[in-house]
Amino acid sequence: MRVSYSRTFKIKAVKKALNRHDGTTIQEVAKTLGVGHSTLNKWITKARNLEFESVSVNEINSMKQDKRPQDWSLEERLNAIAACHSLDETQKNEYCRKNGIYPHHIEQWKQDFIQDTIKPERPVTRAEIKDLKNKNKQLQKELNRKDKALAETASLLVLQKKVNEIWGCDEDS
Repeated sequence: MRVSYSRTFKIKAVKKALNRHDGTTIQEVAKTLGVGHSTLNKWITKARNLEFESVSVNEINSMKQDKRPQDWSLEERLNAIAACHSLDETQKNEYCRKNGIYPHHIEQWKQDFIQDTIKPERPVTRAEIKDLKNKNKQLQKELNRKDKALAETASLLVLQKKVNEIWGCDEDS
């Protein structure tokens, strides 16, 4: 059975695929949307070739360029701070609007650079994620083993107390 998707769903799916975070694959985006990987790739190709009805070139270009403020690299943040340094309030607001950020982002980034609170950005590789998942799994197994041992020890202590109450304590003899 063939599923039919609306045009708006297709466009939103393409936007989501093009604006994905570092480390997220198109396959993962397709899986979260409940769409086949090849289907999503076909929609992206159609969007780039302007084959979707009434999708403008600007909309496709904005799909590629839109990103959240936290996705900006350190270099881009520094360039934004430098660009806004000599601007007055209206020009600064216009610059921010054009780049999809707010003036408070510029101020926060400036404070982060001044206070040196920015941690260097390093993309996490799939191998690192896999190692972390394996380590997490091992630690969870060890925690479960220790929980069982603790529960067993607690039950033995309770039984020992009950035995001592019924037959008397060994220390009395």
